[in-house]
Amino acid sequence: MRRLIGSGAPWEAQVGYSRAVRVGNVVQVAGTTATVNGAVVGVNDAYEQTRVALEIIRAALEDAGARLEDVVRTRMFVTDIARWEEVGRAHGEVFGDIRPAATMVQVAGLIDPAHLIEIEAEAIVS
Repeated sequence: MRRLIGSGAPWEAQVGYSRAVRVGNVVQVAGTTATVNGAVVGVNDAYEQTRVALEIIRAALEDAGARLEDVVRTRMFVTDIARWEEVGRAHGEVFGDIRPAATMVQVAGLIDPAHLIEIEAEAIVS
């Protein structure tokens, strides 16, 4: 059974995606930025944007019946790899004991120039 979890953002229907999708015991969370109510939170603050994106991911996981402890992989797309320590600090505060497989790569840009990071997560509910 496929269960779609939406955030209520208007562009989900426009673009054709869900915040998260659960199939069986697997939850995939879409690329998530620090956008709340249509506004970027933490402009020019990579740590704060990472923290907010991870909070949005946590909420999506919970809506899907999963927890942060179920996360087995994260992917972090950053616009400036030189800021990896800010991103890593926020990621470590959430996943320090969970320790999922993680990737951080630099990209040329994200959908809004104010975005410094976008994060995907995969969870397996046991």
